Amino acid sequence: MFGHPAPMTAPHKLRPAGRAAVVFLALLCLSGHVPGAAPPAMRPARVVLHINGIAGHLPLDDALLRGLRDGGVEAEFLIHDWTGADAGIPALKNGARHREQAGRIAELISGRLARNPQALLTITCHSGGAGLAVWALERLPDDLQVEDVFMFAPALSPAYDLSAALAHVRGRMLVFSSPYDSVILDVGTRLFGTIDGVKSVAAGLNGFLMPAGADAVLYRKLVPVPYKPRWLLEYGNAGSHICAMGPLFARHVVARLMLGETLEQIEKGPASRPAIAADALPSFSKP
Repeated sequence: MFGHPAPMTAPHKLRPAGRAAVVFLALLCLSGHVPGAAPPAMRPARVVLHINGIAGHLPLDDALLRGLRDGGVEAEFLIHDWTGADAGIPALKNGARHREQAGRIAELISGRLARNPQALLTITCHSGGAGLAVWALERLPDDLQVEDVFMFAPALSPAYDLSAALAHVRGRMLVFSSPYDSVILDVGTRLFGTIDGVKSVAAGLNGFLMPAGADAVLYRKLVPVPYKPRWLLEYGNAGSHICAMGPLFARHVVARLMLGETLEQIEKGPASRPAIAADALPSFSKP
């Protein structure tokens, strides 16, 4: 009554060229790429190069970088310990080592940027390491610039001319200072000298001064970050020689600055983006 079903036909066999086209289209679907469409935008790679102080590579240096990572900074983290076997006052006084290590740091930066000119290379430095960072920047080729520089308690003399270094900074050079850092950056540097050999208070106490003859346009990149007493209760930052590198302060203040926010924005309230989980810690390697 209803008739017989139509006989089933044998499945169509694809020719070799057809099979290749199907495989190609399947791979495109898996990759998410559509022929003729622009490839998805890739964020520039970020590198954070940290230069420690005269005491050498310490746990506080690792704490800073962990705080940055917890605050959302996705980067390759490197630590360059320039002190060798001379950590302490010998490292402060060893001008030959300063020159040699500044050259090495400049070569490291040049090499990284040569391999990836779009990389966002940021320098962080502590105390005497600020001198090494500045001297390395001064040695860079004319066409190379790092993204930003973060100086924590810099042990350079306040009137040091930063013009040549600032010429190699695309964004900002932020200087974290504190008048409560007097044992190291007042008494200590008056007695033993700053990293550039001046027996005076250091810039990490009250910031840098623009000397006569400096480039006023380049000095606009210099961003003072003076200590605020309320940071003690908010982030455990007591204004000592190492407190600005504490993980809580690094997470909630320094990381946001590194990601492009201003001090004014940070003062208004917490970041809108979620922070990375505390157990997602980076590994820190020597370059």
